Amino acid sequence: MTKLLLSVHVLVAILAVGSITVAASMFPRYALRASGGEEQDGRSAGIAALLHRICRGYALAGLAVPVFGVATGAQLGVLTDAWLIASLALTVIAAALLAMAILPGQQRLLALAAQDLPTQEAARPTATRLTMLTGIFNVLWAIVVVLMIVRPGSTTGA
Repeated sequence: MTKLLLSVHVLVAILAVGSITVAASMFPRYALRASGGEEQDGRSAGIAALLHRICRGYALAGLAVPVFGVATGAQLGVLTDAWLIASLALTVIAAALLAMAILPGQQRLLALAAQDLPTQEAARPTATRLTMLTGIFNVLWAIVVVLMIVRPGSTTGA
């Protein structure tokens, strides 16, 4: 059972969190381009909207990552290990950042791009902030991955 739980945990993490990190990282560039009013066909606006939907949809799927992670930790008897507690804390911070800052920031940029006379200058501060927040989100997940692999204090010799 542990192998199944761990497999689902890792697969969902790769598919959901990986998709969010890529889509969220690409979003500000396309949203800013859409806010420039340079394009007649609205291609960048469409891409930005798609990237936002990917982030939103995979954020919901990503809820399975800590659920299966905790279930795996319970099976392995490591729920009180410092590396797991730290990983869970970082996961909560990353999820809060996504839900309370990144997704709303994306919605603000999409709203700016949809205005009749959008300007990049109006959108640039939000895009810059969103780029920074997405970078922090990505670094948090990188730290969680390292903690999951290295597992400080582990007796496996890793």
